[in-house]
Amino acid sequence: MITFKEGEIKPSGNMYFIYGDGGTGKTSLSKEFKGNKVSFIFDGSYNALADTTDTFVFAFDDTDAEQIQAMVDYYIEKVIGGENIDVIVLDNVTALQNWVLENIDGKSKDGRQNYQKLQVWFRNLGMRLRRSRKTVLVTAHQIDNGSSGLDGKGRFEPDMNAKTFNALSAPFDIVGRIYKNDGERYIDLDSENGNHAKNRIDDRTLIKANELVEPAEQKELPTKKTQKAPKKADKTFEEQVADVANELGKRA
Repeated sequence: MITFKEGEIKPSGNMYFIYGDGGTGKTSLSKEFKGNKVSFIFDGSYNALADTTDTFVFAFDDTDAEQIQAMVDYYIEKVIGGENIDVIVLDNVTALQNWVLENIDGKSKDGRQNYQKLQVWFRNLGMRLRRSRKTVLVTAHQIDNGSSGLDGKGRFEPDMNAKTFNALSAPFDIVGRIYKNDGERYIDLDSENGNHAKNRIDDRTLIKANELVEPAEQKELPTKKTQKAPKKADKTFEEQVADVANELGKRA
């Protein structure tokens, strides 16, 4: 447990959970983060980081599947203790979930207990990442549920067991869906669209992928010019004559 005195709450690094279809650039998102990074890759997509010089990679494969929980727990703790590490990346927790579930499956007579153990492990992982106080990026594949109703809202969600996703993502500051449109990559952070999304950092609801970490500089809105009081309408000839007569009367 961490305690803070009143007025002395120290913010930790921001935590980002981004899900999307294959080929939308989830792995490459880590390049947007500055500092030394450690990336845990669970789907073999490390080629996307071949041109980096600031990222240490743990690339897990099927030979690690049977002991994946113990390995992830061990190396995460090592990374948390590393003072020269700024960013922790878990790339494709969909694949990680499937390995963990395979290890848990069949160990309980009641299948529901298997999912409960899955949820507990991922909840502890999420809290462990928050406890690190480092910046965290987690990615996952998406599920396309097809058109939902007339407006199509709520169509996309992370490819994870729903309760497991909620357990893992609870401490995260941003949850968003990455997608491509006309060659540009966007991240949807708007929960009103019905997809899984949240943004506790600022009020942005739709951003370009390269603005995830550092928002683009906002153009200053033009300020309203102070309006001068309207000029009084010119007096009529009769009013001017009356003013002169009034003035002469005062002098008499």
